[in-house]
Amino acid sequence: MTASEHVDSQLPADERILRAALHRFAAEGLGAPLRAVAADAGVSAGLIIHHFGSRENLLEACDQRALEVTRQEKGSLMTGGTTAMFAQLADAETYAPEVGYVLRRLQAGGPLVTALVDDFVDDAEEYLDAGVKAGLLSPSRDPRARARVLTETALGALLLQLPAQRAQMDLEELPRWLRSYTEQLMVPLLELYTTPLLTDSTLLDAYLAHAGKSAAAPPGTAPTDASPTSTTPPETDPPTDRSTP
Repeated sequence: MTASEHVDSQLPADERILRAALHRFAAEGLGAPLRAVAADAGVSAGLIIHHFGSRENLLEACDQRALEVTRQEKGSLMTGGTTAMFAQLADAETYAPEVGYVLRRLQAGGPLVTALVDDFVDDAEEYLDAGVKAGLLSPSRDPRARARVLTETALGALLLQLPAQRAQMDLEELPRWLRSYTEQLMVPLLELYTTPLLTDSTLLDAYLAHAGKSAAAPPGTAPTDASPTSTTPPETDPPTDRSTP
């Protein structure tokens, strides 16, 4: 589906412009011509300036729309992480432009990206806390820091797989690509989160002592020497295609 086909001609002009911009910026990058956005929306380039004032204002409006969509699905953060949330959203063709736009925005960097990532961290912290209270997740010495590490790690790994910023992104292929990417990560991530990578807490205790921080276990857990990190794993019997995201 092309950008112009994605836009309902019965919508108000500002909404048509916003939807066309999300689609065009996702497909071609944030530097896509405003004239192309206008053509997709069925309006003049001057009408974009009339409604939004500038490219930056239009980008900010796209940011807000993308955030609204991701917030609707924030419950997925606790069960599947940010990448799984994107895959779930992109499965609905309606949301593919928003997902693609978020990836482009993260790829481009800038002050608005900081706000976007902070929003993801807020959501992650909230749902990690819910998981702790439900007994699904272990408590943390620093819940905010843990939420940020998990969020930035997930986003960073995802961005490494994306095409170059100026390359074309096929939004119709985006759902399939994200599903494939998520499937590749799911087993190693679940293993890493479920079975401790380190067989005891020696390194953690040494670092906390060196940094002058308390080695006490987080609230609700056993002391450090009996914490989950000291559990030895049980014995067991012996595409990425970058051109099409």
